[in-house]
Amino acid sequence: MKTSQHPQNHLAGFQCLRCGHQEPKTFTGMLCPTCEGNLDVLYDYAAINPRNWMRERDDIFRYSALLPISDLSLTPVQRVGHTPLYHAVRAGASLGLRNLYVKDDGLNPSGSFKDRAGAVALVVARERNAGSIAAATTGNAGSSMAALAGGVNFPCAIFVPASAPPAKLAQILAFGVKVIAVRGTYDQAYDLCEEVCAQRGWFNRNTGYNPFTREGKKTCSFEIWEQLGGQAPDHLFVGTGDGNIISGIWKGFRDLLALKLIEKMPRLYASQSERSAAVSRAVREARRMGIAPDWKALALPTVQADTLADSIAVDFPSDGLAAVRAVIETGGDAVTVSDQEILDAIPDLARSTGVFAEPAATACWAAMKRLAAAGRFSPDDKVVCVVTGSGLKDIASVRRAVGDPIAVDATMDAVLKILS
Repeated sequence: MKTSQHPQNHLAGFQCLRCGHQEPKTFTGMLCPTCEGNLDVLYDYAAINPRNWMRERDDIFRYSALLPISDLSLTPVQRVGHTPLYHAVRAGASLGLRNLYVKDDGLNPSGSFKDRAGAVALVVARERNAGSIAAATTGNAGSSMAALAGGVNFPCAIFVPASAPPAKLAQILAFGVKVIAVRGTYDQAYDLCEEVCAQRGWFNRNTGYNPFTREGKKTCSFEIWEQLGGQAPDHLFVGTGDGNIISGIWKGFRDLLALKLIEKMPRLYASQSERSAAVSRAVREARRMGIAPDWKALALPTVQADTLADSIAVDFPSDGLAAVRAVIETGGDAVTVSDQEILDAIPDLARSTGVFAEPAATACWAAMKRLAAAGRFSPDDKVVCVVTGSGLKDIASVRRAVGDPIAVDATMDAVLKILS
């Protein structure tokens, strides 16, 4: 596949995912002015040469022809993306799958998939000469935005529940941005961030509000397509909370389909804790509505999320409608698993594939194993699990999953007893 040295911004406009209303590319709002639904970024695909559209880069801006940015001198200093796709041969053999893959996005600069969204949002904010960028987070989006903004000395404020894992809070603080630790839930931090941004005119990076986060996250789809030799997987699993990651992956494969670089969409699976399952409930409701749901009529539920997988602990999924559409329109599914299954998946994933993941990132592994055991796949199907965050993000949960080593006396006899 040849690459272009001079791609250009092919932004064509915006379309509401709920009501279908369109706005031109000059629109500077974030939500649909008609119904306040989430916006999808549109491109002029006819102007893009599918044989010659990628840059000679090893980060997400390799795909700048399909990103809503123009000035590549404003990209972060860190390399975002270009994470490995591992062929999990041994794990696949135990499940009867010859083509099982793990995409390890825990190897991004801040240890999280969220770097993809933050990188694009940061460029858009700088192109618009925004005075500051802000984000609400359960931890990962905040540490990501802090790292990326800190690297270019761009003003940044992070709103986070005070109960977020200490490792994530420490990571955010290390980059010297403003941190507002809210005594409350992620949803309360989200609402407060939105109010402050509106009052001060800050660039709001929040998922489910800012349409450009989805554009950054879709680059994972482009990488998987390249790493599979220009093919889409048959099935793809990803942990799902507010819905923005799975909707981003859906968008990436829709872009590839529009350019006729793939022949069909992969089936997408929203993998959730049963203790934070708003998207799963909405998928069931959409299916009850019939084969062609009226997206304007679909009401997203609010739950009381209390899962240990903090990155997917969301009461109300702010990008939930797009997530539901991603599942329904690709023929995928929403799979809920218990918190114990999520914990058990941490050592299972690590020992069978060599990938160390936080709880939210192993929800996809637990969901995939459940469907594999139910015979939902053919042996030659290409199945991808997207691991969205490093296990170093939440060591307390990892220790719950694996326990602590047995302390021994510093003698050879004690060591041999352990090894026997």
